Amino acid sequence: MAETKQLERMREKYLQEVAPQLLREFAYENIMMIPRVHKIVVNIGLGEAISNGKALEAATKDLVQITGQRPVITKSRRSIAAFKLRAGMPIGAMVTLRGERMWAFLDKLISVALPRVRDFQGVPSKAFDGRGNYTIGLKEQLVFPEIEYDKVDKVRGLEATIVTTARNDEESRRMLELLGMPFRK
Repeated sequence: MAETKQLERMREKYLQEVAPQLLREFAYENIMMIPRVHKIVVNIGLGEAISNGKALEAATKDLVQITGQRPVITKSRRSIAAFKLRAGMPIGAMVTLRGERMWAFLDKLISVALPRVRDFQGVPSKAFDGRGNYTIGLKEQLVFPEIEYDKVDKVRGLEATIVTTARNDEESRRMLELLGMPFRK
């Protein structure tokens, strides 16, 4: 019961506080115009998977622990001789989160993982793509509490892309600010 409350905290905050605030600030004509979080894509790129097959297994295990969902293995599209890479080789893993898992991950990212980043001074505000989507890169997966330091074979970075329905970066940034994303000043 308490776990369900924890999962719904971020979605409730969006519905009760963020959406009405955005409606007032941007004077939308229709409530369906209010930006919302559509999905979150978590990705680990593994260039080392070319020479080390165990790296892919370890990265997928980490992603399962972090997101609670089994990742999809991404494969290279073309061959690059300089990197000894052939088309179709596995080079990464990604998870697309929607619904309750998306809100739970966003809550965990903002309230638990980002404060655990060493020398954290806020996330960059220039990581928007022009269409209202925001990508944040983390240098190590150890900032998530599910990952046990002793069982990690190698520190790997990951990136999370927050895909929104916002029309531009300004609307998306304001929505993420109201949700609690700590942007640099």
